[in-house]
Amino acid sequence: MVLDLLLIGLAITLDPLPLMAFVLVVASAKGVWKGLVFILSWLACLVAVIAVVLALTGGQPPPPRSPPSTAALAVKLVVGLSLILYGEHRRRRGPADAAPGRESSSARLTTRMDRGTPWAAAALAVLLQPWGMVAAAATTVVEADTSHVTTWLALCGFCLLATATLLAGELYVVFSPAAARARLLRLRAWLEGHQDQALVSLCLLLGFWLVGKSIYQLTG
Repeated sequence: MVLDLLLIGLAITLDPLPLMAFVLVVASAKGVWKGLVFILSWLACLVAVIAVVLALTGGQPPPPRSPPSTAALAVKLVVGLSLILYGEHRRRRGPADAAPGRESSSARLTTRMDRGTPWAAAALAVLLQPWGMVAAAATTVVEADTSHVTTWLALCGFCLLATATLLAGELYVVFSPAAARARLLRLRAWLEGHQDQALVSLCLLLGFWLVGKSIYQLTG
């Protein structure tokens, strides 16, 4: 479980789309407060998903080969296949097909962030949550045994890792606002040109890992 959560958390934190939007949030008027709300909303989604899964399992993993255990593995397999298909779709589409309208949408988002409230930043965090990867994390949390302290440490570590890039950006803006905004905007411009490669790599690598692990556990 720990390794799976580590890989999923790493994939979430490296997802370029939420980071690109977060940069616009912290670069807008009152960006520090909006960025904090964005992060809190982002964390709330992760904690809520974990809490729901633990409530359903009672904090105890289902017995191996039981219907709940098999169902969780089947869902994980489906999620993995979905990530592979999405990654392949992005790869085949290519950057040329994804480019039209990108600059105009970025400009619109920048304007909205300047005029928007912290509630808008919170809603944006929910919308941009990589729910496919979060679903993979949920199927992994089914294996959690909350009677062990290490389980709680693993769950907390997952939440922190999945939020690490956002936290780093927020702290950078807090302690060095002028330099941070300039560099983060340059980072966003770079990510715009490389987001497709990053998404394809993350989705395919995580997808194949989940599929392979699920098949092994279902047939082993």
